[in-house]
Amino acid sequence: MNQYQPTIDLLKKLQKPEPFAKSTAPFWDDPYISGQMLKAHLDPYKDLASRKHATIDRSVEWIVRELHLQKGNRILDLGCGPGLYCTRFAEREFIVTGIDYSKRSIQYAKEYATLNKLKIEYIYKDYLTIDYSNMFDLVTLIFCDFGVLSDRDRDSLLCKIHKSMNPGGHFLFDVCTPKYHDSVKEDRTWKYEEKGFWRPTPYLLLTEKIKYPKQDLLLTQYFVFDGNSNFDIYRIWDHAYTKDSISNALSDAGFNELQFYGDTMGREFSDGSETVSIVARKTT
Repeated sequence: MNQYQPTIDLLKKLQKPEPFAKSTAPFWDDPYISGQMLKAHLDPYKDLASRKHATIDRSVEWIVRELHLQKGNRILDLGCGPGLYCTRFAEREFIVTGIDYSKRSIQYAKEYATLNKLKIEYIYKDYLTIDYSNMFDLVTLIFCDFGVLSDRDRDSLLCKIHKSMNPGGHFLFDVCTPKYHDSVKEDRTWKYEEKGFWRPTPYLLLTEKIKYPKQDLLLTQYFVFDGNSNFDIYRIWDHAYTKDSISNALSDAGFNELQFYGDTMGREFSDGSETVSIVARKTT
């Protein structure tokens, strides 16, 4: 083996990746990282894995009021995590299903629902694989998770969501706008941790932000080097949307009746908004 090969391989990995390149290691179900993610979800005072819990309370109140939801309506929460939204919907006597790709979060959600006698169906699976027909009155995908999807996955998921909904039902989700990307600077920083989010043992962390202006993409990637000479890359993509670009994607999937807000609490949308929340209605 060439004595310089490890350095050459590292330099290749540090090059700008193609859009939507995958991480090199599991993220959602990594035994350690998933525990850290659950802690972040359950921290009520920080916008980390989930929004602050007071914000979630206000969002649920607004959603129920704005969409005129009635007891017994069926709700599907995609990327439900540990069930923060599902719990609040179930407490209002909606029939709730939550789907997430983290075993640890789903297990916590199931245990919490059982302990609190809430009838919620939790499913561990990739929500890109859903296959329902005319079943839900509301589908949600909240905290800008929609932006991680490639165009192909986005279009496929939108069609599946449209199929899953009852006529007159709504799909509510949020995305970042180009204004948010404008506020982010491209950079690269190194940090040494004795123990942290990524590992329970010492590691070196390189955090990098890269923009792809032509595709309205922002990549945040984390290079983790641990004491066992392991090297993993975790990539989080964010596709920003304008009202026009998200409208076009929704129209292609059969959604034509749309409302736009600045966030999932009903704030007015403006040209300066860094997020846009969309309520798309299935008319037929």
